[in-house]
Amino acid sequence: MKSYAKLNIFLKIIGTRGGYHEILSRFVRYDALFDELNFVSSNEFSIDADAIIKDNIILKAKLELENAGFKNELNEFFKNHKIELKKRIPMGAGLGGGSSNAATFLLLANESLNLKIPTQKLMQIGSKIGADVPFFISQAGAANVSGIGEVIDEIDDNVPEICVFTPEIFCSTPAVYAEFRKNFMQNINVKQARSMLDISSFDLLKNFKNYELNDLYMPCFALYKDMQEYQDMFLSGSGSSLFFLK
Repeated sequence: MKSYAKLNIFLKIIGTRGGYHEILSRFVRYDALFDELNFVSSNEFSIDADAIIKDNIILKAKLELENAGFKNELNEFFKNHKIELKKRIPMGAGLGGGSSNAATFLLLANESLNLKIPTQKLMQIGSKIGADVPFFISQAGAANVSGIGEVIDEIDDNVPEICVFTPEIFCSTPAVYAEFRKNFMQNINVKQARSMLDISSFDLLKNFKNYELNDLYMPCFALYKDMQEYQDMFLSGSGSSLFFLK
């Protein structure tokens, strides 16, 4: 099963909820870039991956599925299967690769084990793993995302052709958000954020500056000086991936 990347056309922070950030954002699935996750026959369970899996997020997804009442089914299935993951989405890039892998595991397990979990329930399970996971479970092409990432409103969007570029710079999501809290909270503009929900991705990218669309643009560029040469591009999430119109 393909595990797609995502782009944030806009990402606005509108408040905080404990240690989390309340957001309004436009997520679009980026079909040109994807990992691949498969279940294959094996005499013991393992995760074979051609890259380090950050924080074992697929194992977290498996554990949450067990906690949701499917431990027996998973134990029985993985007596004779293992997970293979082919990585193409770079890590620490703002493209949601880890969250996509977790979501794809849940979708594939639901299908392969015939668990018959409704999509909304699967999204609730996914929200315990990571903020971006519900979007990938929804399999929406484009959606307005709110809350801390758990509220998905699929939309019929006009998405222009986009090119993605990922420099060899690792941007820590917690560090970028911490920098926002420390030095950029005064930039919060809830009215502007809400107005963006009704604007197509095409018009957003044509009519707004990159730093206007993404509240993490300035903290990211403040923390990572090597990003400075890419100031004319749009930033996805907390970086380091950037994108521009074809």
